[in-house]
Amino acid sequence: MGIVAGLDSSLDSTRIVVCDTDTGAVIREGYAAHHTAPAPDGGKPTRADPQAWLLGFGEAAGGGLLEGVEAIGVSAQQQGVVPLDHHGNAVCPALVGNDPREQGAATDLVDALGGRFAWAQAVGCVPEAGRAVTKLRQLARTEPAAAERVAAVAQPHDWLTWQLLGRPGRRTTDRGDASGTGYWSAASGSWRPDLVELALGHQAGLPEVLAPAEAAGRTPEGLLISAGTGETMAAAFGLGISDGDAVVSLGASGSVSAIHHSALADPTGTITSFADATGRHLPVVRTQNAVRALRGAAELLGVDLPGLSELALRSTPGAHGLVLLPYLDGERTPELPHTAGTLAGLRRESMKPEHLARAAFEGMLCGLADALGVLRARGVQVRRVFLLGSAAGLPAVTRLAPALFGARVVVPEAADYTTLGAARQAAWALGVHDGRLGAYDPPVWSAAAGEVHDPGEDIPVGQAVHQQYAAVRDERHPGAFAATSGQTAT
Repeated sequence: MGIVAGLDSSLDSTRIVVCDTDTGAVIREGYAAHHTAPAPDGGKPTRADPQAWLLGFGEAAGGGLLEGVEAIGVSAQQQGVVPLDHHGNAVCPALVGNDPREQGAATDLVDALGGRFAWAQAVGCVPEAGRAVTKLRQLARTEPAAAERVAAVAQPHDWLTWQLLGRPGRRTTDRGDASGTGYWSAASGSWRPDLVELALGHQAGLPEVLAPAEAAGRTPEGLLISAGTGETMAAAFGLGISDGDAVVSLGASGSVSAIHHSALADPTGTITSFADATGRHLPVVRTQNAVRALRGAAELLGVDLPGLSELALRSTPGAHGLVLLPYLDGERTPELPHTAGTLAGLRRESMKPEHLARAAFEGMLCGLADALGVLRARGVQVRRVFLLGSAAGLPAVTRLAPALFGARVVVPEAADYTTLGAARQAAWALGVHDGRLGAYDPPVWSAAAGEVHDPGEDIPVGQAVHQQYAAVRDERHPGAFAATSGQTAT
């Protein structure tokens, strides 16, 4: 028995968990807030001093938290870039977050390479705001003098690992975090330096990509540091998802990801072809609208989300013919950036609060079922869905989701799965180093506990509801979903 630690450095805070190497049981935890200046417009910050991440680590690890720890894994925010000069110092504050002003740079990059298809073939994803390659383009556009000084680029997890190791000559990253940059291909497993040059205007040094169980090195104090990874990949590893599993995340917007054996080059750009933290792949499909549709309906009806859920369960499947296309902020799946939502099927008998509430839940879940359908159409097996997010435990969600997704649904108990994933990776690297584990055999930790909801005999009901939804979707936006997904909508 030994102990390892996992660290997650987000935009707002640093979290650390210390775990038993063999079981994954959490022994102790640490936390520290990051003191980041707000954006000038009052929104989320788009620049951050990376030294704050180191200070956050020191504060979170205070009080002997890491006493006895043999290895640590580092995960961090994926929408970030630290531009470094020839001395390894930051040229400017780290570029972080999803800055809407970067969309123009993303459009420039798409056009410069010859369109979305060219990018999807090259690196498995299409430039968008928040992507590392887009941030480099934005820096070159708006701060050319700073861009000229950039000699190397790192993502937050790369930079933190390098700092904790004492700034050695070798800088490293992993497949998962590299796959989110926009200049590394999950399909070929290689960097595309030409795309860095396309974005920045010149070449820049890139870190060595480590294998999943490989160690980045040891700190001056002797602590082994694993390869590390991005937050999405660490959370998937912490949940313990495997073949046949998908993760549906319910935030204001939504995302669907699943384990797959190969990279999926998607000419439409709907699928982002990430690599995972185990040597496999983690294709992701996003929707622009998820819980924001529920909140909008709740405000309209004068209730909170639990009240909306209670109302929805008073209705029946199909909401008496009422269908909500929840495209309130435009939509990504299907690709309809400038559209608006649609409420169809209004009749006297359907104009009741409970039917509108039901339509909101069914619309949100059908939109996510569309995203699942995109992955299934490409051969991704989905037999179990882990449902995460603020609305995941609402009774209307857990009651409707299994039939609409056509799969068993698990709502995991609250836990910091990102830090757990980082800790599990540390245990893997330590086990390989000690000869106890193989390079393809991660430690078997207890599966995420939670509520399990089976579709039972309701799958035909879910299919009928989704067909009603799809009919309205295709009538209102002919061909949009088929063009986005590369399949015939049903």
